[in-house]
Amino acid sequence: MSEPTTYNGWKNYDTWNIALWINNDYALYLSATLFMKDYKGAMPYREWVKVAGLENKNTIDGCKYISDKVYYSELNNMMKGLVL
Repeated sequence: MSEPTTYNGWKNYDTWNIALWINNDYALYLSATLFMKDYKGAMPYREWVKVAGLENKNTIDGCKYISDKVYYSELNNMMKGLVL
């Protein structure tokens, strides 16, 4: 049996886990949506992580917000869909 190529529709566990926390933790969700309210660029995720002070932090499940394991293009697209 081959390894799955996605994790719950995301590229991998780390990317899914970060998106899960942003969308389900009210403080993170509010921070991200307020950031996106005025953001005009194409790649918001890393900029938001810096603004939110999460550069050297992990989710409660241990996934680093900035990591070689994270698919930033997926998180950028997720962030673009956040609205208040």
